[in-house]
Amino acid sequence: MRIVVINVGSSSVKFCVFDMDAQTTRFKHEIEIGNNGFEAALAQIPAALAEAQETHFVAIGHRVAHGGERFRDATLIDDAVVAEIEAFSPLAPLHNPPALCGIRMGHRYWPTVPQFAVFDTAFHASIPPFAYTYAVPKAWRDSGLRRYGFHGTSHKYVVERVTQELNTSAHELRIISCHLGNGASICAIDRGVSVDTSMGMTALEGLVMGSRSGDVDPGIYGYLQRSMGLSIDQIENGLYLEGGLAALSGLGNDMRRIEVAAAAGDPNAQLALKVFAYRARKYVGAYAAAMGGFDVIAFTGGIGENSASMRRRICDRLEFLGLELDEDRNSSLRLDDFAAPQIQQANSRIRVIVTPTREQWMIAKEVRRCLLAKATDRLSPAPSIPVAVSAHHVHLTQASVETLFGPGYRLQRLRDLSQPGAWAAIETVDVIGPRATLKRVRVLGPCRGANQIEVSATESFTLGIEAPVRISGDTADTPTVVLEGTAGRLQTNGLIIAKRHIHMPPQDAQRHALSDHDLVEVEVESPQRTTVFRDVEVRIDSQFKLEMHIDTDEANAADISHGGDGELIATVCHATLTACKPGCNGLSATKG
Repeated sequence: MRIVVINVGSSSVKFCVFDMDAQTTRFKHEIEIGNNGFEAALAQIPAALAEAQETHFVAIGHRVAHGGERFRDATLIDDAVVAEIEAFSPLAPLHNPPALCGIRMGHRYWPTVPQFAVFDTAFHASIPPFAYTYAVPKAWRDSGLRRYGFHGTSHKYVVERVTQELNTSAHELRIISCHLGNGASICAIDRGVSVDTSMGMTALEGLVMGSRSGDVDPGIYGYLQRSMGLSIDQIENGLYLEGGLAALSGLGNDMRRIEVAAAAGDPNAQLALKVFAYRARKYVGAYAAAMGGFDVIAFTGGIGENSASMRRRICDRLEFLGLELDEDRNSSLRLDDFAAPQIQQANSRIRVIVTPTREQWMIAKEVRRCLLAKATDRLSPAPSIPVAVSAHHVHLTQASVETLFGPGYRLQRLRDLSQPGAWAAIETVDVIGPRATLKRVRVLGPCRGANQIEVSATESFTLGIEAPVRISGDTADTPTVVLEGTAGRLQTNGLIIAKRHIHMPPQDAQRHALSDHDLVEVEVESPQRTTVFRDVEVRIDSQFKLEMHIDTDEANAADISHGGDGELIATVCHATLTACKPGCNGLSATKG
């Protein structure tokens, strides 16, 4: 399976041919966008492929910067998709129009070859509303004004490469991914999922970039209009094309040239380096706070890969977070064959990894996944998934049981639950927060190795505590509450909002082509409405019974009837798997 990938950036056009069966790159080429513009650069692609004798391929993948809220996955391109990409062009004026030219060029030269759009914004579709929402009038927000994020394909590759290097699951890591180049962004990736990123509604927000300003006070628009008579177009042109490193240094956007000038004593070049590093370090600190700490910082992109000095500047003063950079490793770095070396000291709690980005390769993988999903759709549908509603409940250690109910006390079984080995106990506890108390919350057995208190988002507000959304069992760095039983009180961490998930035995996972911790999209049909739940985590175990679990808030949103009491309430509803989130291990989820 050979796939062509076309990536039209702000300064160059990159295109490759990948053999997906052999997992190799057959051909790659890059054309600088000179004074003749990106259309002239794109026009050279057919001849370059013909000269390389790479004219037989099954699909073309295009990097598209902005997909808005509409596109959360790679998408087969048709006239309607082209129109929607064009509609998003004002949000990515430097990137969407060139991508559209690449798509039209592909249709012109290879009209029978399917083309797919892979969106920079798709990886960030998991960012929660409190992170992507601007505090602006509702009418503006309703028009699509929100943060979207970019460089998603690069950040997704960083997750894949870091987990390979560390031989662990993304589910076990909190990663701060720094894509630093002519365009630059930082992404907070919590257990494999993007939870925040520095770019916003457009690719202008966030870090200082080659010619883009990054964060500025939005009040400058009115000020520049009133004081200098500049139009909105003139201001935007200045922020997109005349700002960033180029504006600060006066030497253009080449970091290598700026570093040489700074070393020679140029004060403007020195200021440019300091501003760039300071802005990046601020975002690293912010995302460490957002995730309750982090385990890995990864550098990629032209600057991230090649500037040892900038990596050091960004890592400086992060020792209080447990980051200890090894200067020798940092300065003698080699990145042959897509290596991902670690450059931290042996005693560093934070791992520092540098890796070349492989956006084109990730685009090809997304296109392959789409092609295989299309083939999978023709297979017989997999069984639908029963849906159960999980109300608030508590898991306790044996030591906590004895603190709450008395020395030597053992939980008493009330009834078995649907998942094998799980049961509801007779005992209940009160969960006490700073604002309110949840009375008579059911305890579940058997005892666990750590306490866990599962509540809904609404109940989190009721308690007055911001609980994180976590998969059951993941209680590290979670808030504390007070539990009260019949014989005592206990202050404990472990408060979470349970992430919606599907318990799945291996045979069903194989039928759906899914792996443990994959994220899927499902439709749940209730008598009142059909609701789509995104980012549903798959949990696979031979002891599991096939069942999707949602909490009471989610059931209410879907108009699913439930009693609202007890740990697990069976419903008449069933879920149908419709899509596998981009980047998960499974190739596709079978449509029902």
